[in-house]
Amino acid sequence: MDIEKLTATGLEYATTYGVKILGAIVIWMIGSWIIKKILKITGNVMTKSGYDVSLQKFLLNLVGWILKILLILSILGQLGVETTSFAAILAAAGLAIGLALQGSMSNFAGGVLLMIFKPFKIGDLIEAQDALGVVKEIEIFTTKILTPENKLVIIPNGTLSNGNITNYSADGKIRVDLTFGVSYDADIKQTKEVLMSVLTSGNNVLQDPAPTVNVSALGESSVDFAVRPWCKPEHYWDVYFDTTENVKLALDKAGIEIPYPHAVEIQKEA
Repeated sequence: MDIEKLTATGLEYATTYGVKILGAIVIWMIGSWIIKKILKITGNVMTKSGYDVSLQKFLLNLVGWILKILLILSILGQLGVETTSFAAILAAAGLAIGLALQGSMSNFAGGVLLMIFKPFKIGDLIEAQDALGVVKEIEIFTTKILTPENKLVIIPNGTLSNGNITNYSADGKIRVDLTFGVSYDADIKQTKEVLMSVLTSGNNVLQDPAPTVNVSALGESSVDFAVRPWCKPEHYWDVYFDTTENVKLALDKAGIEIPYPHAVEIQKEA
């Protein structure tokens, strides 16, 4: 055994791979420091831009993993490992996962769009996908809505972002549309005064914008009045039910008749 040859070969390998390993360590240290800085700066930008917390965490984790994978590929390249095959494997794996989770990715994309463009926020009263209720949670894949019946509706974000959304809380106030019919014998001016008094004295009814009372139709058996109080979105149902009850009581007290269907029985003599 040629000791000198083995020693020379060992020194050659040590020199060659030692430099590569040292370079890989340096790349790892510098790369890790750069990744931390990028994530910190990105997080600060998202916070200042008002991004949702859950979206921030998800995007930062996603960016972090992508940067770490790129860093690992760079280190493997420094060590002399062929990285083309690794990149092809990652691309194939990404394609397979994307096809398998096509629906979930659509919901994720929808969640990102909802959190970026913010058509509504937690606490808003919205109507979407045949559901009306208050937004309780906006997650990456789904949005949870609590209906007036206290039912929890979970809507996939992909479907939600591609459909019509009605946000009743966007302006901070909402109009309650009610219609009441009175007898043709009733005095229109008196009826309007009675209905308006209910609105001006009602709890949670806003006076700016001012409530309105107008004749909306001349029905077959009644004169119909459009009663339009305004309120905050969270008081919608309270105003709706309270106004309906108080209008009935006020009309009865004023002696104004609310017409109802009458049945006429005709009997023939035998």
